[in-house]
Amino acid sequence: MKSGLFRQLIATPLFRATLALSLIATLAACSSDEKPAYVERPVEELYSAANNALKAGENQEAARLFDEVERQHPYSVWASKAQLMAAYALYTENQYDDAISALDRFIELHPGNRDTPYAYYLKALSYYEQISDVARDQKMTVEALTSLRDVVRRFPESKYARDAQLKIDLANDHLAGKQMTIGRFYLNRKEYLAAINRFRTVIGQFQTTTHVPEALHRLVEAYLALGIIDEAQATTAVLGHNFPGDRWYEDSYALLTGQNLEPAEKEGSWISEVWDSIL
Repeated sequence: MKSGLFRQLIATPLFRATLALSLIATLAACSSDEKPAYVERPVEELYSAANNALKAGENQEAARLFDEVERQHPYSVWASKAQLMAAYALYTENQYDDAISALDRFIELHPGNRDTPYAYYLKALSYYEQISDVARDQKMTVEALTSLRDVVRRFPESKYARDAQLKIDLANDHLAGKQMTIGRFYLNRKEYLAAINRFRTVIGQFQTTTHVPEALHRLVEAYLALGIIDEAQATTAVLGHNFPGDRWYEDSYALLTGQNLEPAEKEGSWISEVWDSIL
């Protein structure tokens, strides 16, 4: 009975007209959801739009448009510049991983480009700006150091080399600070041998950093705690000779004299050998 009524209903002109209108509306909705057709734009227009987006702080859109320059005009003189600018836009947006990937690609494709030194420098900055405080893992500091040294080694006469060298010094100071933090932790726990290893690392590997005087003093503390008097005296002697007016020398000297000891050089001591190799 119901199926018969349904057949009668769909046979009516009104039902058919309604169905047709519904189909037209559905098709129209579908077509409106489709992406606009691909339209190639002149390279100058695209690059200008990307540049304007960058100036406006719309870094994501700028990166997209610079990528579009390369995609639409891969053989134009603008393509390589757009690659580098896309990386810069990502760097500005703090999307460091994407920026580094884009820069690696630029360097691989254009090793002799006049902007390649800048690409190396921008890659180093992308690592450098991710350096965390000394309480955290220092993987990014190591990556930054590697990339900064690349800039100095490959392009020593470039305008980026001087700033890269300054940042190398700061990154080394940061790594030394990490070693000092761990060394102090061990020293406070009376794990003297572990502390000595950390302070020795600072002196042996980061001798140009600001942490060396304190590292020498902490060695004196650890040696005295272990009863290794001759090394404590030799270390204080090195500290006094190289940093005579430093407060860390005054502290070390006070520790020795408090035990009726004096700084004294010792032939064959670790600190003397290491310091001689540094000099």
